[in-house]
Amino acid sequence: MTAAGSDGAALQVDKVRKNRWSVATDGASSITLRYRVYARTMATQGNWVSAEFAMLNGAPTFIVPVDRRDATFEISVAPHPSWAHVVSPLESTGTESGYRAISYDELVDSPLYCGNGALYEFECGGAAHLLVNEGEAGLWDGAKAAKDTAAIVAATQAMWGCVPYRRYVFFNMITDARGGLEHRNSCLLMTGRFKMRKRKDYVDWLSLVSHEFFHTWNVKRLRPAALGPFDYENEVYTPDLWIAEGCTNYYEDIVLSRGGLITRDEYLDRLGEIIETLQTTPGRLVQSASSASLDAWISLYRRDENTPNVAISYYVKGTVIAFLLDAAIRASTGGARSLDDVMLTAWSKYSGVRGFESAEFRTLTSEVAGRDMSSFFDHAVDSTSELDYGGALGWYGLRFKAKNGDAKKDEEAKGWIGAVTSDKGGRLVVDEVRRATPAYDSGLNAEDEVVAIDNVRVTPASWEERLSYYRPGNTASFLIARRGEMRQIDVAFGEKPATQWRLETLPEPTDEQKLHLAALLGQ
Repeated sequence: MTAAGSDGAALQVDKVRKNRWSVATDGASSITLRYRVYARTMATQGNWVSAEFAMLNGAPTFIVPVDRRDATFEISVAPHPSWAHVVSPLESTGTESGYRAISYDELVDSPLYCGNGALYEFECGGAAHLLVNEGEAGLWDGAKAAKDTAAIVAATQAMWGCVPYRRYVFFNMITDARGGLEHRNSCLLMTGRFKMRKRKDYVDWLSLVSHEFFHTWNVKRLRPAALGPFDYENEVYTPDLWIAEGCTNYYEDIVLSRGGLITRDEYLDRLGEIIETLQTTPGRLVQSASSASLDAWISLYRRDENTPNVAISYYVKGTVIAFLLDAAIRASTGGARSLDDVMLTAWSKYSGVRGFESAEFRTLTSEVAGRDMSSFFDHAVDSTSELDYGGALGWYGLRFKAKNGDAKKDEEAKGWIGAVTSDKGGRLVVDEVRRATPAYDSGLNAEDEVVAIDNVRVTPASWEERLSYYRPGNTASFLIARRGEMRQIDVAFGEKPATQWRLETLPEPTDEQKLHLAALLGQ
């Protein structure tokens, strides 16, 4: 970084913190800073610049005076001559590639794209929308993606009953990266080049679009009080990320259903997968949803080999909590009210500057449900007790089914140890051992290299086949290398737990149950 005064003379620049610099102004009436930023991170929170396109995020790009958070900022973009488009959700200054932000918050919350991607414009709810597809050539049906995105927008706007923006941009980077990040008037999506080739993969992308767009209301405007005004230099703690992310995760597929983009069975399959993820994570009995929210800084995005044993995702459990809470409200009010009403009431009361506190959201929920919901929150959100699915399943006329229920009854059960392994340069290495599995009980550890089973060499390529020769109740001697030391461990094989968390409708649901499910899904 260099600095110059109004006369062009160089000024002294000293770095005083990891993200702050001090400039000796020497009485200069204006200062020009020149600096370069790293731009090789293909991620929703980073910057990327290549010969093909540039995708910039504000937070790792713009440096501003520390005392001018509320100032107006203008940026001028000088794209490479080969790039036809410059796109930002910020308002134009009226000059070519010039944009204005009314605050630092808006400046860093507005991604910037330069390139030759395909642009698709549409209007919905009186607002302009733009889908930017970078990398779609020959791989994506951009027109279909835009049409389906418009359906998501319409269904989401219909639920909230308002449109809190004038223009919204979907930045869709088709680069084989993954992820999504919400912004106030835009979202940045990263997806695979072949996601439109398979139905499930494409629905995954639609779900991502739905999730990030839902955040336009839930999180970017309606949020836990701790999440605003933003503190960019210190961790912010809240026990309510299960609302911010979990409820959003719950609605992402409901919106797809209400928008006519997925079938009832597709919705049930997707919800069942989430329930199965929670119910097969040992950490659900260790960490509550509120604790997972509070520990987001040190847990969710800092996974290690033991994370599944001691932690859960507030996205996952939050989704399941929202499903159960929605059903409980509907049942308590005879179908007259729902979680939709909770979100809409919260929007009307708390979508301003302050946001909501945990107690306020819970009190509001009780008011909508017409009964005290404290025990629900104590059990589902603040404890590690197993969740009760009976009420929700009964209300909608659903049941859990075994994933492999059509397997032959006389098929011989295969042995199972429950260890996750990978090929590390030809070595068979244990990556993860989950609690309450044969591998865990036998003392097999993460990072152990499995060398042989019953004195016969085993490799990554032969691992699955070798395991298939053992039956539940069999015991085998595993030769392992642990930090360079050879050890023998006896492993007792068990039977893989039957998958029992996938959802299906009852064979003969009542007319009321059919109506309840239809009311939820808009079908």
